[in-house]
Amino acid sequence: MGNETNTVAGAMAGAGESLMENASEFLGFLKPYLTWEFLFKAIGLLILAIVLRLLYKLALKAVNRIPAAKTTPQRTMLIQKFLKYLFFTILGLFVLSFFGIKLSAIWGAAGIAGIAIGFAAQTSVSNLISGIFVLTEGTLKVGDTIIVGDVTGIVDSVNLLSVRVHTFDNQMVRLPNSTVLNSNLTNNSYFKVRRITISVSVAYPTDLEKALAVLQTVAARCPHVEPDPASTVWLNSFDESGIEFVVAAWFKPENFLAAKNELFINIKKTLDESGIEIPYNKLDVKIINE
Repeated sequence: MGNETNTVAGAMAGAGESLMENASEFLGFLKPYLTWEFLFKAIGLLILAIVLRLLYKLALKAVNRIPAAKTTPQRTMLIQKFLKYLFFTILGLFVLSFFGIKLSAIWGAAGIAGIAIGFAAQTSVSNLISGIFVLTEGTLKVGDTIIVGDVTGIVDSVNLLSVRVHTFDNQMVRLPNSTVLNSNLTNNSYFKVRRITISVSVAYPTDLEKALAVLQTVAARCPHVEPDPASTVWLNSFDESGIEFVVAAWFKPENFLAAKNELFINIKKTLDESGIEIPYNKLDVKIINE
Protein backbone atom coordinates (compact mmCIF):
# COMPACT_ATOMS: atom_id res chain seq x y z
CA MET A 1 0.00 0.00 0.00
CA GLY A 2 2.80 2.36 0.92
CA ASN A 3 4.61 1.68 -2.35
CA GLU A 4 1.46 2.45 -4.38
CA THR A 5 1.01 5.73 -2.49
CA ASN A 6 4.60 6.72 -3.16
CA THR A 7 4.18 5.86 -6.86
CA VAL A 8 1.05 8.02 -7.20
CA ALA A 9 2.69 10.88 -5.32
CA GLY A 10 5.75 10.65 -7.53
CA ALA A 11 3.63 10.70 -10.68
CA MET A 12 1.68 13.76 -9.48
CA ALA A 13 4.90 15.53 -8.61
CA GLY A 14 6.34 14.75 -12.05
CA ALA A 15 3.18 16.03 -13.75
CA GLY A 16 3.29 19.18 -11.67
CA GLU A 17 6.91 19.84 -12.62
CA SER A 18 6.12 19.25 -16.31
CA LEU A 19 3.17 21.64 -16.11
CA MET A 20 5.32 24.28 -14.42
CA GLU A 21 7.98 23.89 -17.11
CA ASN A 22 5.41 24.28 -19.89
CA ALA A 23 3.87 27.29 -18.19
CA SER A 24 7.32 28.82 -17.75
CA GLU A 25 8.12 28.27 -21.43
CA PHE A 26 4.77 29.79 -22.46
CA LEU A 27 5.33 32.84 -20.26
CA GLY A 28 8.82 33.14 -21.69
CA PHE A 29 7.30 33.15 -25.18
CA LEU A 30 4.79 35.83 -24.23
CA LYS A 31 7.23 38.03 -22.31
CA PRO A 32 8.49 39.98 -25.36
CA TYR A 33 4.87 40.81 -26.25
CA LEU A 34 3.76 41.90 -22.78
CA THR A 35 4.79 45.49 -23.31
CA TRP A 36 2.98 48.78 -23.75
CA GLU A 37 4.50 49.13 -27.22
CA PHE A 38 3.10 45.78 -28.32
CA LEU A 39 -0.30 46.62 -26.81
CA PHE A 40 -0.50 49.87 -28.77
CA LYS A 41 0.54 48.03 -31.97
CA ALA A 42 -2.15 45.40 -31.37
CA ILE A 43 -4.77 48.12 -30.89
CA GLY A 44 -3.57 49.82 -34.06
CA LEU A 45 -3.79 46.54 -35.98
CA LEU A 46 -7.32 45.96 -34.70
CA ILE A 47 -8.40 49.46 -35.77
CA LEU A 48 -6.76 48.93 -39.16
CA ALA A 49 -8.61 45.61 -39.61
CA ILE A 50 -11.93 47.31 -38.76
CA VAL A 51 -11.23 50.14 -41.23
CA LEU A 52 -10.23 47.67 -43.98
CA ARG A 53 -13.38 45.60 -43.38
CA LEU A 54 -15.51 48.75 -43.52
CA LEU A 55 -13.90 49.78 -46.82
CA TYR A 56 -14.42 46.24 -48.13
CA LYS A 57 -18.14 46.31 -47.24
CA LEU A 58 -18.56 49.77 -48.82
CA ALA A 59 -16.85 48.58 -52.00
CA LEU A 60 -19.16 45.54 -52.17
CA LYS A 61 -22.23 47.76 -51.76
CA ALA A 62 -20.97 50.04 -54.54
CA VAL A 63 -20.50 47.03 -56.86
CA ASN A 64 -23.99 45.70 -56.06
CA ARG A 65 -25.50 49.09 -56.93
CA ILE A 66 -24.12 49.04 -60.48
CA PRO A 67 -27.15 48.99 -62.84
CA ALA A 68 -27.79 45.64 -64.49
CA ALA A 69 -27.64 47.34 -67.91
CA LYS A 70 -23.98 48.28 -67.36
CA THR A 71 -22.67 44.92 -66.16
CA THR A 72 -23.36 41.19 -66.11
CA PRO A 73 -23.73 38.75 -63.18
CA GLN A 74 -20.38 37.08 -63.88
CA ARG A 75 -18.54 40.42 -64.04
CA THR A 76 -20.11 41.42 -60.72
CA MET A 77 -19.04 38.07 -59.25
CA LEU A 78 -15.49 38.55 -60.56
CA ILE A 79 -15.21 42.02 -59.00
CA GLN A 80 -16.57 40.71 -55.69
CA LYS A 81 -14.01 37.89 -55.62
CA PHE A 82 -11.21 40.30 -56.49
CA LEU A 83 -12.20 42.63 -53.64
CA LYS A 84 -12.37 39.68 -51.22
CA TYR A 85 -8.91 38.40 -52.16
CA LEU A 86 -7.50 41.93 -52.03
CA PHE A 87 -8.94 42.49 -48.54
CA PHE A 88 -7.51 39.28 -47.08
CA THR A 89 -4.15 39.79 -48.82
CA ILE A 90 -3.66 43.31 -47.42
CA LEU A 91 -4.82 42.22 -43.97
CA GLY A 92 -2.49 39.21 -44.04
CA LEU A 93 0.48 41.38 -45.01
CA PHE A 94 -0.18 43.75 -42.10
CA VAL A 95 -0.49 40.83 -39.66
CA LEU A 96 2.81 39.34 -40.84
CA SER A 97 4.49 42.72 -40.55
CA PHE A 98 3.02 43.12 -37.05
CA PHE A 99 4.76 39.93 -35.88
CA GLY A 100 8.05 41.04 -37.40
CA ILE A 101 8.09 38.59 -40.30
CA LYS A 102 10.14 39.95 -43.19
CA LEU A 103 8.17 40.02 -46.39
CA SER A 104 11.29 39.87 -48.55
CA ALA A 105 11.96 36.30 -47.42
CA ILE A 106 8.38 35.35 -48.20
CA TRP A 107 8.55 36.87 -51.68
CA GLY A 108 11.82 35.01 -52.33
CA ALA A 109 10.35 31.70 -51.26
CA ALA A 110 7.18 32.42 -53.21
CA GLY A 111 9.24 33.16 -56.31
CA ILE A 112 11.08 29.83 -56.13
CA ALA A 113 7.86 27.95 -55.36
CA GLY A 114 6.08 29.82 -58.14
CA ILE A 115 8.62 28.65 -60.72
CA ALA A 116 8.26 25.05 -59.60
CA ILE A 117 4.48 25.21 -59.51
CA GLY A 118 4.36 27.02 -62.84
CA PHE A 119 5.94 24.10 -64.67
CA ALA A 120 3.53 21.68 -62.99
CA ALA A 121 0.41 23.79 -63.54
CA GLN A 122 0.70 25.18 -67.04
CA THR A 123 -2.83 23.99 -67.86
CA SER A 124 -4.32 25.80 -64.88
CA VAL A 125 -2.49 29.00 -65.78
CA SER A 126 -3.74 28.69 -69.36
CA ASN A 127 -7.31 28.25 -68.09
CA LEU A 128 -6.88 31.23 -65.75
CA ILE A 129 -5.71 33.52 -68.54
CA SER A 130 -8.42 32.19 -70.84
CA GLY A 131 -10.97 32.80 -68.06
CA ILE A 132 -10.08 36.47 -67.98
CA PHE A 133 -10.73 36.71 -71.73
CA VAL A 134 -14.00 34.76 -71.44
CA LEU A 135 -15.22 37.03 -68.63
CA THR A 136 -14.23 40.28 -70.32
CA GLU A 137 -15.41 39.37 -73.85
CA GLY A 138 -19.03 39.11 -72.76
CA THR A 139 -19.81 36.34 -75.26
CA LEU A 140 -21.74 34.31 -72.67
CA LYS A 141 -23.46 34.73 -69.34
CA VAL A 142 -25.30 32.68 -66.75
CA GLY A 143 -28.52 31.25 -68.21
CA ASP A 144 -27.35 31.24 -71.86
CA THR A 145 -27.71 28.12 -74.00
CA ILE A 146 -24.34 27.43 -75.61
CA ILE A 147 -22.74 24.84 -77.87
CA VAL A 148 -19.02 24.08 -77.47
CA GLY A 149 -17.80 21.11 -79.48
CA ASP A 150 -20.21 18.25 -78.82
CA VAL A 151 -21.54 19.79 -75.58
CA THR A 152 -24.86 21.67 -75.57
CA GLY A 153 -26.14 23.08 -72.30
CA ILE A 154 -27.26 26.01 -70.18
CA VAL A 155 -24.56 28.04 -68.40
CA ASP A 156 -24.71 27.73 -64.61
CA SER A 157 -21.55 29.66 -63.71
CA VAL A 158 -18.61 31.40 -65.36
CA ASN A 159 -15.48 31.03 -63.22
CA LEU A 160 -11.82 31.91 -63.61
CA LEU A 161 -10.83 28.35 -64.53
CA SER A 162 -13.93 26.86 -66.14
CA VAL A 163 -17.49 27.30 -67.32
CA ARG A 164 -20.07 24.98 -65.78
CA VAL A 165 -23.15 24.03 -67.79
CA HIS A 166 -25.97 21.54 -67.37
CA THR A 167 -27.17 19.65 -70.41
CA PHE A 168 -30.80 19.19 -71.36
CA ASP A 169 -30.75 15.74 -69.76
CA ASN A 170 -29.52 17.44 -66.55
CA GLN A 171 -25.87 16.40 -66.52
CA MET A 172 -23.24 18.80 -65.23
CA VAL A 173 -20.38 19.44 -67.64
CA ARG A 174 -17.26 21.43 -66.71
CA LEU A 175 -15.71 23.19 -69.70
CA PRO A 176 -12.13 24.45 -69.17
CA ASN A 177 -11.85 28.08 -70.20
CA SER A 178 -9.02 27.26 -72.61
CA THR A 179 -11.41 24.88 -74.42
CA VAL A 180 -14.12 27.55 -74.57
CA LEU A 181 -11.66 30.13 -75.90
CA ASN A 182 -10.03 27.85 -78.49
CA SER A 183 -13.25 26.24 -79.80
CA ASN A 184 -16.09 27.54 -81.91
CA LEU A 185 -18.65 28.82 -79.41
CA THR A 186 -22.29 29.09 -80.42
CA ASN A 187 -24.47 31.12 -78.06
CA ASN A 188 -28.14 30.55 -78.85
CA SER A 189 -29.20 33.13 -76.26
CA TYR A 190 -26.87 36.00 -77.19
CA PHE A 191 -29.45 37.94 -79.20
CA LYS A 192 -33.00 38.70 -78.08
CA VAL A 193 -34.59 36.85 -81.01
CA ARG A 194 -33.61 33.89 -83.18
CA ARG A 195 -34.88 32.58 -86.50
CA ILE A 196 -36.04 29.09 -87.34
CA THR A 197 -36.40 27.81 -90.91
CA ILE A 198 -38.67 24.90 -91.83
CA SER A 199 -38.73 23.27 -95.25
CA VAL A 200 -42.06 22.03 -96.58
CA SER A 201 -42.86 20.50 -99.97
CA VAL A 202 -46.06 20.75 -102.01
CA ALA A 203 -47.14 18.59 -104.91
CA TYR A 204 -46.21 19.69 -108.46
CA PRO A 205 -49.83 20.32 -109.59
CA THR A 206 -50.24 22.89 -106.77
CA ASP A 207 -50.90 26.56 -107.60
CA LEU A 208 -47.63 28.01 -106.33
CA GLU A 209 -48.99 31.52 -105.80
CA LYS A 210 -51.79 30.09 -103.68
CA ALA A 211 -49.35 27.93 -101.70
CA LEU A 212 -47.12 30.94 -101.10
CA ALA A 213 -50.05 33.05 -99.85
CA VAL A 214 -51.31 30.24 -97.61
CA LEU A 215 -47.90 29.60 -96.00
CA GLN A 216 -47.51 33.33 -95.31
CA THR A 217 -50.49 33.11 -92.93
CA VAL A 218 -48.98 30.37 -90.76
CA ALA A 219 -46.87 32.60 -88.50
CA ALA A 220 -49.92 34.63 -87.37
CA ARG A 221 -51.45 31.43 -85.97
CA CYS A 222 -48.44 30.73 -83.70
CA PRO A 223 -48.54 32.59 -80.33
CA HIS A 224 -44.80 32.14 -79.66
CA VAL A 225 -43.68 33.51 -83.04
CA GLU A 226 -42.57 37.15 -82.88
CA PRO A 227 -44.29 39.62 -85.23
CA ASP A 228 -41.14 41.73 -85.47
CA PRO A 229 -39.04 40.91 -87.43
CA ALA A 230 -41.72 39.68 -89.80
CA SER A 231 -41.80 36.05 -90.87
CA THR A 232 -41.01 35.23 -94.48
CA VAL A 233 -41.73 32.43 -96.98
CA TRP A 234 -39.90 31.69 -100.22
CA LEU A 235 -39.65 29.09 -102.97
CA ASN A 236 -36.45 27.15 -102.53
CA SER A 237 -36.09 24.30 -105.02
CA PHE A 238 -37.71 21.81 -107.36
CA ASP A 239 -37.24 18.38 -105.81
CA GLU A 240 -37.90 14.94 -107.21
CA SER A 241 -41.28 14.52 -105.52
CA GLY A 242 -42.38 18.10 -104.89
CA ILE A 243 -41.63 21.83 -104.85
CA GLU A 244 -39.90 23.00 -101.70
CA PHE A 245 -40.88 26.14 -99.77
CA VAL A 246 -39.06 27.54 -96.74
CA VAL A 247 -40.95 29.11 -93.85
CA ALA A 248 -38.74 31.38 -91.71
CA ALA A 249 -40.03 32.76 -88.41
CA TRP A 250 -38.53 34.63 -85.44
CA PHE A 251 -38.90 33.72 -81.78
CA LYS A 252 -37.37 34.42 -78.37
CA PRO A 253 -34.64 31.91 -77.46
CA GLU A 254 -36.54 30.66 -74.42
CA ASN A 255 -39.54 29.83 -76.64
CA PHE A 256 -37.63 27.66 -79.11
CA LEU A 257 -39.49 24.36 -78.61
CA ALA A 258 -42.91 25.99 -78.33
CA ALA A 259 -42.41 28.05 -81.51
CA LYS A 260 -41.03 25.07 -83.44
CA ASN A 261 -43.96 22.81 -82.49
CA GLU A 262 -46.51 25.53 -83.28
CA LEU A 263 -45.01 26.10 -86.73
CA PHE A 264 -45.01 22.43 -87.70
CA ILE A 265 -48.56 21.90 -86.45
CA ASN A 266 -49.97 24.99 -88.14
CA ILE A 267 -48.17 24.38 -91.44
CA LYS A 268 -49.90 20.99 -91.67
CA LYS A 269 -53.26 22.40 -90.55
CA THR A 270 -53.15 25.35 -92.92
CA LEU A 271 -52.21 23.27 -95.94
CA ASP A 272 -54.88 20.67 -95.15
CA GLU A 273 -57.53 23.38 -94.80
CA SER A 274 -56.51 24.82 -98.17
CA GLY A 275 -56.51 21.44 -99.89
CA ILE A 276 -52.79 21.60 -100.66
CA GLU A 277 -51.06 18.23 -100.63
CA ILE A 278 -47.72 17.57 -98.95
CA PRO A 279 -46.15 14.90 -101.21
CA TYR A 280 -44.74 11.70 -99.77
CA ASN A 281 -43.51 8.45 -101.22
CA LYS A 282 -46.40 6.25 -102.32
CA LEU A 283 -46.65 2.90 -104.00
CA ASP A 284 -49.51 2.52 -106.46
CA VAL A 285 -50.51 -1.07 -107.20
CA LYS A 286 -52.72 -1.85 -110.21
CA ILE A 287 -54.32 -5.27 -110.54
CA ILE A 288 -55.28 -6.15 -114.09
CA ASN A 289 -57.78 -8.92 -114.49
CA GLU A 290 -57.35 -10.75 -117.74
